[in-house]
Amino acid sequence: MKYKLSAALLVAACAHAYATELPEVVVTATRIAQPLNTSLSSVTVITAEDIRRSQAVDVATILRGVAGVELSQNGGIGKATDFFLRGSSSAQVLVLLDGVRVGSATLGTTSIQDMLLDQIERIEVVRGNISSLYGSEAIGGVVQIFTKKGRGEPTFNLGGGLGNQGTRRAGAGFSGASEHTDFALQISDFSTDGVSALNPALMPNANPDRDGYRNTSVSANAGYAFSAAHRVAVSLFDSTGHNQYDSAFGLPSDVNKNDSNIRKYALSSDNQINAAWHSHLQLAQGMDDYHDFLNGKPTPFGSHYQTTQNQFTWQNTVQWFASGQLLLGFENLEQHVSSDLNPTYSPDARRIQSLFAGYTGNYGAHSVQANLREDRNSQYGNIDTGLLGYGYAFGAGWRTTANLSTAFRAPTFNELYYPGFGDATLRPERSRNMELGMHYAKAGQQLDAVYFDNRTRDLIAYITLPAPKYFGPANINQARTDGVEVSYSGQFGDTNLKAALTSQNPRDVTTGKILERRARLHGSLAATHQLGDWQCGAEYLHSGARQDAGFTLDGYNMLNLTASHAVSKKIRLSLRAENLTNQNDSTVYGYNTLGRRMSVNFNYQP
Repeated sequence: MKYKLSAALLVAACAHAYATELPEVVVTATRIAQPLNTSLSSVTVITAEDIRRSQAVDVATILRGVAGVELSQNGGIGKATDFFLRGSSSAQVLVLLDGVRVGSATLGTTSIQDMLLDQIERIEVVRGNISSLYGSEAIGGVVQIFTKKGRGEPTFNLGGGLGNQGTRRAGAGFSGASEHTDFALQISDFSTDGVSALNPALMPNANPDRDGYRNTSVSANAGYAFSAAHRVAVSLFDSTGHNQYDSAFGLPSDVNKNDSNIRKYALSSDNQINAAWHSHLQLAQGMDDYHDFLNGKPTPFGSHYQTTQNQFTWQNTVQWFASGQLLLGFENLEQHVSSDLNPTYSPDARRIQSLFAGYTGNYGAHSVQANLREDRNSQYGNIDTGLLGYGYAFGAGWRTTANLSTAFRAPTFNELYYPGFGDATLRPERSRNMELGMHYAKAGQQLDAVYFDNRTRDLIAYITLPAPKYFGPANINQARTDGVEVSYSGQFGDTNLKAALTSQNPRDVTTGKILERRARLHGSLAATHQLGDWQCGAEYLHSGARQDAGFTLDGYNMLNLTASHAVSKKIRLSLRAENLTNQNDSTVYGYNTLGRRMSVNFNYQP
């Protein structure tokens, strides 16, 4: 798809739906609102009710129960967190915050450890290649996080809690809506003393003291509707984490700390141009700011890294007769990085201009999806990606799906230009994905079984190099992950059940070795039951053995329990017991687990 598309095509369009609030609706899989049980992609939606039931603190914790998702954490809450989606690394999974990129362009990952659930209303996880919708990084999929919005009568909310390991949480908010205006403001503070991040028995140079974490976050959203057809909105998000961590390469007396900050600002306009055409404009900025300290002073050889991403999106949908919707849009992304390195990155900025188009249609028992996208990057040129999906409904609630798609990941600034390390000749990683699925949705029950096969070439790996570099990135490997994932959700009276199981073979095609920190088998099972004013829940997590740095990490089985009591219509008290059996769930070699954790919480919500 070339830029010769006319301006007339760019303004034909569609219903933007990032702000949808209905649990049964998903927007990330097509950029258009659609019922979850009609999606041709593999999707999991974590609703506000799911978040409330879980009593989890952070995004990383609640993602552990999602099909296809694995996590590795360097010592617990607030510590560096990587996650894998169908065997794809964090750098190969795009994370969006209300549709905005907020990741680091130097590391290539997003600091989800600094996103706490007090600010979050909803999470959508789409598995599989969807670069044809969102561009670089969407090889394993996209995780889109939505902050809280205002609705109903203006009300305050309060929450707080205490737990072992010196854990404390407090939050407050004010939100509501009137005929023309809606608003939401939420603030929170969380802290924990934690445990020693590294195990001194395995890493003798680690400081054995506790490594704590504190987070302060704020989110705000406000909208004004001039009429039923025209609305403007502004939003911001700011999360600051103060983290202590351990280094295996210093002295046992060293004190290592870092401060990290994620910020997002956005201004948007939604306009129903006519009965068929909806236009969405968004101007946004996402930032990732990181400072590193050793014994109270900036770390030598680079202590400050900042990424700024300025984004402009014009997205349009148009109702195409009665059976389908056409998607057309343009994006402009400018990424800037800075640091106190000497010498610093050169160049230190890049620009990506993108055109995307798609069609989603339903014709009786048949449904189709087609997407195309061209990304023109100032560093590595043009890349085209696409997706073609088909679904067929049969029987009572049954349907089958199939899709083919391509994706890519652009090298990070570290991989390209880090002094003495980067290689400016690196090629983008390229991927293609195939899926076949069988689905059932009826009477509150949803069952999805999907076979997937994702193959990536020009994989960027870190290898030993000839002098003068000795070590650095190179396009050498090919990776393949194929497998089956099964997920289920259902409601039986006052009982809610959720289950997920992934069996996969994530491997380096050249060597046949399994990719590090990925298990061949992992899954979850969760149940909640409402009994009068009480709600009780249990969650079971399983992960098989994994490889890391030449060592084998044991598999684990973790049990979490929750209980909550509605003291009144407005006040709820709750208890969460995490890792009740005190399993060793270490996901990175040499790092300690948090062990058994208990917390007591209260929430006031009129």
